Amino acid sequence: MKKTKVQLHCPMPKLDFDIITLGHGSGGVLTNKLLDEVVFELLQNDTLDKRHDGATLSYDGPVAFTTDSFVVSPVFFPGGNIGELAVNGTVNDLAMCGAIPQHLSLAFIVEEGLKMAEFWDVLVGVKEACATAEVKIVTGDTKVVERGKGDKIFVNTSGIGQLHPKAAIASQRIQPGDKVLVSGPLATHGIAIMAQREGLEFENNIESDTQSLHHLTLPLLDEFGDQVRFFRDPTRGGLGTVLTETARDTQLGITIEQADLPIQEQVGALCEVLGLDPLYVANEGLFMAVVAPEVAEKAVALMRQREGGQKAAIIGSVTEEHPGKAILRSGIGGRRVINMLVGEQLPRIC
Repeated sequence: MKKTKVQLHCPMPKLDFDIITLGHGSGGVLTNKLLDEVVFELLQNDTLDKRHDGATLSYDGPVAFTTDSFVVSPVFFPGGNIGELAVNGTVNDLAMCGAIPQHLSLAFIVEEGLKMAEFWDVLVGVKEACATAEVKIVTGDTKVVERGKGDKIFVNTSGIGQLHPKAAIASQRIQPGDKVLVSGPLATHGIAIMAQREGLEFENNIESDTQSLHHLTLPLLDEFGDQVRFFRDPTRGGLGTVLTETARDTQLGITIEQADLPIQEQVGALCEVLGLDPLYVANEGLFMAVVAPEVAEKAVALMRQREGGQKAAIIGSVTEEHPGKAILRSGIGGRRVINMLVGEQLPRIC
């Protein structure tokens, strides 16, 4: 179950244009109408309302900074849209640094011919995700490209957040004996996108797990401080790629128990139908954590008390055996190396 989203009543204003044209990216009258009557009107806040080329911000202490681009296809999918995904994805990159997300930039590359109603729905997704995550859009940009060169809309977001005072997140801090946790079920986002593309339907529709994650990471830091060694959200490349990278970077071994991996029944079934390994399918609403062994059970219990963390689980441990490699141990005792994803299993997934 995802964290409950803030849902806002945002009726689209009456406009004298139904689609976005190249003129809306010209910097002239149409650009100003799009910004004034749509973007600024919907996303207004004290900083954005200054309508300057950038934002002036103040922080006390060190900050984390990140940027990301989103090209998901389809733009609208079960459980969200590209606007919501862009906010959550950038907020989560900050959360993985041990930061408290605060401010985002938002830039659109829009294809000529996009329906204004669709652009509005993307913006509403942005606004609702910002309200849920308690972050602000403080600056941005909009460009329009010729028909056929943009696949509806691409989004870039950058984010800044102040580091949590107890955060010391780094793979170099991982030690033998540490426990590997995940905050929720694997592969839900990627399978929701693929099911939409292929027109596959189940009795209960699979929805993307897209959500902001700092409502889970910050309590862990509050409670356990530097006993939380590492965070990472397994988006493109999935959990398998993150495990492989972590083992490589630390030159320690990681052993994962297949029986302990949380996977929704329908997601697992569709992975089998499509011939996909859930370890390599993208996620947008969960993270991997490495924590000191003495706090692992308490960390899982803490996450399970919060929305979006009810399926948190310990899935493995760090070892001095097989250095630089992640190993999956099956329920019957078999072992296989988890390799880096080769190529693109699911393109245009986020």
